[in-house]
Amino acid sequence: MNTKEQNSFSPIKTKRIFEEVSAEIKKSIVRGAFKPGDRLPSEVELSRQFGVSRQTIREALRILELSGFITIQRGAVGGAIIVDTILKSVSESLVDAIQMRKIRPDDLNTCRLEVEKAMMRYVIGYADASDIQRLQDNIDEAKEAADKGIPPFKHNLQFHRILASASRNHMFFVIVDSMMAVIADFFTRIPPDFEISKGVIAVHKEILDAIKEKNLDKAIVLLEKHIPEIGHRFRGMADFA
Repeated sequence: MNTKEQNSFSPIKTKRIFEEVSAEIKKSIVRGAFKPGDRLPSEVELSRQFGVSRQTIREALRILELSGFITIQRGAVGGAIIVDTILKSVSESLVDAIQMRKIRPDDLNTCRLEVEKAMMRYVIGYADASDIQRLQDNIDEAKEAADKGIPPFKHNLQFHRILASASRNHMFFVIVDSMMAVIADFFTRIPPDFEISKGVIAVHKEILDAIKEKNLDKAIVLLEKHIPEIGHRFRGMADFA
């Protein structure tokens, strides 16, 4: 089956046709037939493939755009472009919830610790040489930034995203990425502390060593010490505006 056949759609017959069309396109995106940066077929071509009107296609694309699956570019060379904004939407919603005082920083820290402890079992089991290298590169880059007087908090947060990726469980990645976005927001509200940042880098190195040794108990002990220490910096922020 060629690429054109794989990316073709079958006619739809239902009362709420535009929702069915939207659902079918979404399925294609989720299964990987279309990837971020790819352009969907034109409205005319989609109308032909689905056997529906162009107005129905426009309604379907509007739903996909609101859901964060595509962005619509206007103009002669415009069209529907596949984007990956789902994680961003989840992260922004979590930040909004905290700012509306529905989630306390302590609640976030407790959840983060439990999630990363559970995740670490899979990191230990699945992390390969490329994951180890990415973690090491991250630590090296964080050290370099700190030595130059640049707060390395973005590198330090990225370390945990790399851990989530190494777990080979995309749900862990979604959750951790969202929590890191909230923590990044917190960090913008407090002055940088290079001594603490350097301590974080040192702990990350120990966690990496534990992963190399496949020592789950050691890794969990390090997380149980590390995450509450970082979380302590955010106490008293429940009343931020």
